Amino acid sequence: INDYWRLAIKHQAYGVHLGQEDLQATDLSAIRAAGLRLGVSTHDDMEIDVALAARPSYIALGHVFPTQTKQMPSAPQGLEQLARHVERLADYPTVAIGGISLPRAPAVMATGVGSIAVVSAITQAADWRLATAQLLEIAGVGDE
Repeated sequence: INDYWRLAIKHQAYGVHLGQEDLQATDLSAIRAAGLRLGVSTHDDMEIDVALAARPSYIALGHVFPTQTKQMPSAPQGLEQLARHVERLADYPTVAIGGISLPRAPAVMATGVGSIAVVSAITQAADWRLATAQLLEIAGVGDE
């Protein structure tokens, strides 16, 4: 569940994802006590430091490329910066997000990031089922 940590606890969700702006007003100990996974969005080194202090289950790294899904106050990180963050966070599960299309996905995965989050790559695809299957293959997920 994105942002609504109280509802995530109430409804025994698997986890909650928080942006930097949500961390200060969130009871992280309540999230942990409820056994929820915690994901935190980051956009730069300072935000990664803040996220690490929250001891999340995973760290989202974005936005990698320009995105039209959401208005972003910062510039895209690009692949080089993403790779640097992935190296720094070698002990944490990482998720790349932001502007990741089907053609860009292989280069994103080549940075060593653990996984990718996409929206438009599926919702704007001519065949969403095929796009999903191709993205899963690129990410190394599938018939396991």
